Amino acid sequence: MTAPARAAKIKPRERAALIQSLRSGVVPRTGQHLIQVGRANEVHALLGDVDRIADGGTAARFIIGDYGSGKTFFLNLVRAVAAQRKLVTLHADLNPGRRLASSGGQARGLYTELMRNAGTQTKPEGALSGVVERFVTQAMDEAKRTDTSPSRVIKSRLEDLQELVGGYDFAIVIEKYWRGYDTDDDTLKANAVRWLRGEYSTKTEARADLGVRTIVDDDSFYDQLKLLARFVRLAGYKGLLVCLDEMVNLYKIAQKGSREANYEQILRIVNDCHQGSAEGIGFLFGGTPDFLTDSRRGLYSYGALAGRLSENQFATNGLVDYSGPVLRLDQLTPEDFHVLLENLRHVYASGDPAHYLVPDEALDTFMAHCRQQIGDAYFRTPRTTIKAFCDLLSLLEQNPDRDWREVLGHTTVATEENPDLAPLDDDDLVVR
Repeated sequence: MTAPARAAKIKPRERAALIQSLRSGVVPRTGQHLIQVGRANEVHALLGDVDRIADGGTAARFIIGDYGSGKTFFLNLVRAVAAQRKLVTLHADLNPGRRLASSGGQARGLYTELMRNAGTQTKPEGALSGVVERFVTQAMDEAKRTDTSPSRVIKSRLEDLQELVGGYDFAIVIEKYWRGYDTDDDTLKANAVRWLRGEYSTKTEARADLGVRTIVDDDSFYDQLKLLARFVRLAGYKGLLVCLDEMVNLYKIAQKGSREANYEQILRIVNDCHQGSAEGIGFLFGGTPDFLTDSRRGLYSYGALAGRLSENQFATNGLVDYSGPVLRLDQLTPEDFHVLLENLRHVYASGDPAHYLVPDEALDTFMAHCRQQIGDAYFRTPRTTIKAFCDLLSLLEQNPDRDWREVLGHTTVATEENPDLAPLDDDDLVVR
């Protein structure tokens, strides 16, 4: 595989954020394109989904890969591309306090986290209020052109939302935001955004602040996302992409009824997306193979989902189907990993080859060093080896008088442990 075209210069802020994330062993939220390697077919397939969402269609994909294979990185990359194509993006990791279905606030907790992480091309995080403000300013401009009141324009544009569950109160809240905007009432604007984020815990408080009778709760989690998808299109965006990672946390739920309630919500989403019952919305679910195929706890344990998500039986002997609901991420190859090291070296040099900290020879020597210490895991699950290489470059950057061979000889690379392989016991899995 050949290296991708590289920018002539990398912005210091982007370089610093990328290096900090990689050295910490976490997935970077910006600059993914600077180091992305491999998986061209998978990226192409997801870009087709993004275009379909932008055309008013829907998509639901399950991004499946082993622990450390780069699922989160892949999801962030697709999310960044979707934002560039004028979609609003939402993303969140599932955990015991964030689930798709619950009766104890976990679904509302997931919704709130998604709203906090709303992103657009100009604002990758915390963009929800900006989306609402864009809608309001467009309505005010239209009112000025047509010589009518902004309130009438807003009500007219939001009329279609009222056919959806919860649409009436959603429209009221948007109008309240406009009134706060028009009268410089920051409290009213903040209350409207608070409702949209699902941060009201009681209907009484929401009614006192905004005059609405409902709030976002566990039961309305998915309906609110469909409302938001319709609304962002009214605000001038192309659609909504929802990225949910760490889906293995549903697999870990011990109580069968609770686990199946979450799977039922996934089934509802899949059905809506496949049957065209929603518009301008897409979902990406990131999980491990066990989360998908385990017949005792995984999605395949739920009969309806097993049928919906069954993979192409003819995709064998090297044949791969990228059009189905399940997209499996292939492991990186040694060639991919070599290109990745080249990209990391390029980032450290701020895009200037004259400032490379190590020669080409060092890349091959580093790969051989990793192979000797942890075997093929160095390129198959590369998080720890990426961190080790960044540590090596950072030391050389701070100690320019030291030879890379000497520093590499003292570099230790550890195999990354998969926490999902730990025994599942009641203490870990009890649902309350």
